[in-house]
Amino acid sequence: MSQGDSSFNPPRGMRDFYPEDMAVRNAIFNAWTRAATRFGFQHYDSCVVESLELLKRKAGEEIVDQIYTFTDKSNRELALRAEMTPTLARMVAARQGSLSLPLKWFAIAQCFRYERMTKGRKREHYQWNLDIIGEPSVAAEAEVIATAICALGLLGLAKTDFRIHFNSRAILSLLLESIGIPAQHHQSTFLVLDKRGKISSEEMQTLMTSSGLDRQNIDKIFSLAEISTLDQVFEKTGDSPAACQQVLKFLELANVMGIKDSLVFDISVIRGLSYYTGIVFEGFDAGKSYRAIFGGGRYDNLMSDIGGSPMTGVGLGFGDVVVAEILAEAGKSCIGTQAETTAIGFMEDKQQITAVSIASALRRKGTNVDLATRNEKPKSFFSRTGKLGFKQAIYIGPDDIIASSVRIKDLATRNERIVPISEILA
Repeated sequence: MSQGDSSFNPPRGMRDFYPEDMAVRNAIFNAWTRAATRFGFQHYDSCVVESLELLKRKAGEEIVDQIYTFTDKSNRELALRAEMTPTLARMVAARQGSLSLPLKWFAIAQCFRYERMTKGRKREHYQWNLDIIGEPSVAAEAEVIATAICALGLLGLAKTDFRIHFNSRAILSLLLESIGIPAQHHQSTFLVLDKRGKISSEEMQTLMTSSGLDRQNIDKIFSLAEISTLDQVFEKTGDSPAACQQVLKFLELANVMGIKDSLVFDISVIRGLSYYTGIVFEGFDAGKSYRAIFGGGRYDNLMSDIGGSPMTGVGLGFGDVVVAEILAEAGKSCIGTQAETTAIGFMEDKQQITAVSIASALRRKGTNVDLATRNEKPKSFFSRTGKLGFKQAIYIGPDDIIASSVRIKDLATRNERIVPISEILA
């Protein structure tokens, strides 16, 4: 079979991770974990298989058709998780009486959605989830966004490389009320407005008509989409309603945290999931050349909707696909390579024991070491270690054994230093 034979490819939309891909993935996971830990989040995980009933009930209208489903041998309807929030709600509800609030939890979860693939979208991806449960104030929104910005910085992106677009569903409800749209139409209107840019205006109008809105109200709704600043919002609603005060407090906290300059008010950010209730947000590259890097918001009714006691929540989901593409375009795709590893090789079988002894001593001291398993010529050894991106190399020949010392070569600068073997083994 040829190298390009389709029988060697993973299922459409799924991914294999070769070592060079794992290096990037591990760097992303490491940045996520470091940022979450720095901001006081606790790590959790769950089963990748969920009850189909839970996901259909709470995943949101758009995702229902994208769920990978199956029936097990006991005829139970199960599914691969499409996102983590319903599972988190289930886990919290199971121990709701014994948990100390607020909870600050994070997970790195593999999620599956059967959807049309485009730039930055696969049918499986890893997603970093940050959630704060039981905190009613907008300090929770500021905290999860600041944590995500920290992760982007750890990945090597500058603050000028991205923007976080935010909006408030509560403010959208105020705006809809101000133009006479009854509350029972708000949720369906949110879901239609979220499709703006994905479907035509005519299709949006048809969807709103089918939900019971007339042409006059639809025209008013379209006019709201032209709002571009918070000042324009306050001209219609005033700044005294609770929803407006929450946004102003959110911006005040963001300013103190040093992240306000990364925030942009955007009336078009609505989020397709039905459980969001307050501030919602999406992070994009500065040129908005890609899909959202991350997104999230407040979901204050989810716990009670699945049968638990009422409890507030704010969450963020940050996928690995888009950010990996952004890093690659920015020339940062080699992060997380073997740069911190020392490679050790030897010329003849006679030097193998010395090479193994040196490698073992360095590993005991905490150094990452790639040890050759067979002898090789110098040219071959240094060609291999250069391609794999090692930080430094030790190549042992007969003369090194006689001199009882080795040369440690910095592969970036090509500088060498001579170190006695006894010093390494000590």
